[in-house]
Amino acid sequence: MSLGIVFLSEVFGTGMLTLLGCGVVANVALKGTKGNSGGFLMVNFGWGIAVFAGVYVAAMSGAHLNPAVTLGLLVDGKAEFAPGVAVSAASTFTYFGGELLGAFLGAVFAWLAHKQHFDAEPLAASKLAVFSTGPAIRSYPWNLVTEIIATFVLVFVILTFGGTPSGLGPLAVALLVVASARPLAARRAMQSTPPVTSVRVSPTHFCRSRASSSDWAYSWVPIVGPLLGGTIAGLVAHSIPIMATVAK
Repeated sequence: MSLGIVFLSEVFGTGMLTLLGCGVVANVALKGTKGNSGGFLMVNFGWGIAVFAGVYVAAMSGAHLNPAVTLGLLVDGKAEFAPGVAVSAASTFTYFGGELLGAFLGAVFAWLAHKQHFDAEPLAASKLAVFSTGPAIRSYPWNLVTEIIATFVLVFVILTFGGTPSGLGPLAVALLVVASARPLAARRAMQSTPPVTSVRVSPTHFCRSRASSSDWAYSWVPIVGPLLGGTIAGLVAHSIPIMATVAK
């Protein structure tokens, strides 16, 4: 499989995931939407369905949809990222690039679909929440620990799901996300923060407050944490013999 196909697969898959995932959060968080104040459970199932759709769309490339997953597979010592896609520096950066661009585009379309509601929403925090998350209790060391643990669970279980029948893999991952949907959005901050930048510099930007509203001071936590969590998950999966058996 060519790296061009891999790139497009990850772009479309991650774009679909982000469009649907950010879309359900926008429907819950923004003023005047049909789902306004629909609650945490609505967001959970929405993100689960978003992942389910994204995995199927990007099935050809193995549907990484997240740099932490790509990194976890790399550290796990896999020979291929997907059938016919050898692990190499070029393929690794192809996955990273497709994931980042896809999430950027998906978030832009989510913003366009809810443009009038963004304009009507008076709270900058509610707008930002569509694309990224912040801690309930701000403590950078403990927030980082939370991100590492959450991403470890996500990537480690995904590596285990690699041994399930192909028809059940996407459903299994989707159900995992239903159980922890909101943390997934934070773990995808490498992908979810660029859209905030894009709308902030747009002439018709919805975030009318200054750059501080994007909470860049916290942005490093959901970037570093997921990368560390994915790395640890790959190392653990690689070092446990039973994981190698499951993968077969």
